[in-house]
Amino acid sequence: MNQFPHTYTVAASAQTEGDVALESDGLPSIASAPPTEFGGPGDKWSPEDLIVAAVADCFVLSFRAVAAASKLEWNELKCSVVGTLDRVERDVKFTEMKISAALSVPEGVDQGRAQRSLEKAEKMCFITNSLNSEVHLEFTISNG
Repeated sequence: MNQFPHTYTVAASAQTEGDVALESDGLPSIASAPPTEFGGPGDKWSPEDLIVAAVADCFVLSFRAVAAASKLEWNELKCSVVGTLDRVERDVKFTEMKISAALSVPEGVDQGRAQRSLEKAEKMCFITNSLNSEVHLEFTISNG
């Protein structure tokens, strides 16, 4: 890992109507648009979708790092996140991120250890740590 601080640069460009083009060096461009809740077409990633996706992605990658560091064997992690956007006083902001995770581990793996790894991943996710919203983790652990 590189020394901190890390910087990430994304450029956005748009005309008076239509999609917003999101670009970053070395990455494919993404077209975004407002979600249907804000009068958008609903067929493109929106800023709201992207922030919730960042939470899901960061949780999975954080779990992968925790599991590797603790030598926890696992088969698959499925994660979904529901982000709640609400009006608080005069501001509109995300008030909650609800993470639902389903972890599959091999037979014989200590489920308590797997649970602690999931909880640690939720606590170390720097995306949720950067947001001013409540974070709730629900999970299931199965053998398979």
